Amino acid sequence: MTRDILITNDDSISAKGIHCLAEIFRKYGDVTVVAPKFNQSAMGMALTMDRPMHLEHIEDIEPTDELGGVRYYTLDGTPTDCAKLGINMFIDEGRMPDIVVSGINHGSNASAAEAYSGTLGAAKEAAIYGIPSAGFSICTHDPDPDFSIVEEYAGEIMANFFDEPPVNGVFLNINFPDISPEDCRGIKMACRGRGRWIKEFERQNAPRGREQIWMVGEFLNMAPGDDVLDDHILNGDNYITIVPHKVDTTDYDELERLSKLWGY
Repeated sequence: MTRDILITNDDSISAKGIHCLAEIFRKYGDVTVVAPKFNQSAMGMALTMDRPMHLEHIEDIEPTDELGGVRYYTLDGTPTDCAKLGINMFIDEGRMPDIVVSGINHGSNASAAEAYSGTLGAAKEAAIYGIPSAGFSICTHDPDPDFSIVEEYAGEIMANFFDEPPVNGVFLNINFPDISPEDCRGIKMACRGRGRWIKEFERQNAPRGREQIWMVGEFLNMAPGDDVLDDHILNGDNYITIVPHKVDTTDYDELERLSKLWGY
């Protein structure tokens, strides 16, 4: 079956991860890449509302007997801008993408990083449209990482994804440890890791006396123990993790409880 696949990221069109992802997904159909022109890490679901954006067609790669074609575009906007525009490009062509994939992000999106991730913001945007989607990340900020673990295990993950896709309104957060495929202990379904950052700002005196504030931070692990399903713990134990996230963040148990207590 030939699929229409939309790919984006938050590290920009220049990042090696998105080109690796496009090559992986050519096995499943025709790929359209719409990626930010510049790095847009930690933009979450931000949209560009205060200026016009510009879409640039970079190149087309023709399909072969075994692989789908790729068309590359870049947009001077956020990851969610790219996902939204890419989806609307398909709509203008009279169809919807069969799947939206974001990544491969250079850096972990496990635990609290999920809340800020532009990679996952794009995947969430696709889920709002009802399109099956996933974010791929590797746990290193190296600009030239070894993606062999993603190449080795993506096929197994996607076989399950296509056979039994996530339900409507759910997107997947997939994190790969920065190890060789031989050292990987397997794939685990996981939960969003419990943790947050502390000591998040560093203050410096600039040459002209004006204070500069840099965001830095140390990660505080808040998982209760080692025998847990927290994604960041499992990544540290050399497992690939898959966390399903919901677009609808309503806590229905709390909705019912507060409705009774507050009388609304």
